[in-house]
Amino acid sequence: MSDAALRSVQDRVRAAAAAKTPLVIRGGGTRDFYGQTIAGDVFDVKPLAGIVDYDPTELVVTARAGTLVADIDDALASRGQMLGCDAPRFGAGATFGGLVATGLSGPRRPYAGAVRDLILGVRIIDGKGDDLSFGGRVMKNVAGFDVARLMTGALGTLGVLTEISMKCLPLPKFEATRTLECTADEAIRRTNEWGGKPLPISATCHYAGQLFVRISGSAPALDAASAKVGGSQVEDGGAFWDSVRDHTHRHFTAAVDSRAALWRLSVKSTAPYRDLGGEQLIEWGGALRWLVAGSSTDAGEVRAWAQGNGGHATLFRAADKSAGVFHPLPQPIRELHRRLKATFDPAGILNRGRLYPDF
Repeated sequence: MSDAALRSVQDRVRAAAAAKTPLVIRGGGTRDFYGQTIAGDVFDVKPLAGIVDYDPTELVVTARAGTLVADIDDALASRGQMLGCDAPRFGAGATFGGLVATGLSGPRRPYAGAVRDLILGVRIIDGKGDDLSFGGRVMKNVAGFDVARLMTGALGTLGVLTEISMKCLPLPKFEATRTLECTADEAIRRTNEWGGKPLPISATCHYAGQLFVRISGSAPALDAASAKVGGSQVEDGGAFWDSVRDHTHRHFTAAVDSRAALWRLSVKSTAPYRDLGGEQLIEWGGALRWLVAGSSTDAGEVRAWAQGNGGHATLFRAADKSAGVFHPLPQPIRELHRRLKATFDPAGILNRGRLYPDF
């Protein structure tokens, strides 16, 4: 990153802090729907773009926050590697900074790791305009507090991401997708059973009475695992998993078209299926459930069920966010959030209220 570009970011933040003017940090804008609705001056970070360093032998890529995820994908694929978190793009304009700021992972997450698991280091401009670096570009760099992971999923409320280092993974040599008919409860039982066996499963999805299972690895491993999973072969499995990852699958587009609320339920994988008044798509061996709300869906019931099953519920997409986007925090955790915000952004100007309305 050039000194001039860095100074420009610092000057913008410092001016906003002095004037107490909220800033809405935006890269490609593909994730604007996520989080509480906020207002302020748009701060475009797309000019902070470009791959800074990529060492295939170390499985590490470092890029500026405004770099298109598609450009990183292309660079890694040319060397037989990928971003293992399989993060959703939500559009061609998706940026590396947005990927980390939202902290969302795709279908491969239970088997290859989440964004937070793979992040190595970040460089940020905090709410005072200071240039700070945390972590590093190698896995063995673990000294000090793990602030890099703290920034993952913080939705830009603690700092403006300018540069990110992330671990890469090798691309699978072969992949195949199997599908079989079964109920949601049967799918949960089967995927948890398979999870305890040495099967090279890299994604699962149950929708409308069909269970889809992706298998990744060597040709003999695919053959052996396919025989154990059963079902039939899906011809264009790659397109199917991309549609689940990027929410172009009809389950998600139906929610957008009907303006129905879309809930993201993160629970223990063994939680039994529960009818919550709408249609569900189940990923991650049962640990992630996408609920398109129906007329009888109740936000309180949804959150109570998720919490009772070891997790939480997020109002992922909705025209009406009065129920709160993110699961209510226990008071000690809420206070910790407040203190972190006050430390990194004392003027409260960075994406103010995007996580929770009052900070």
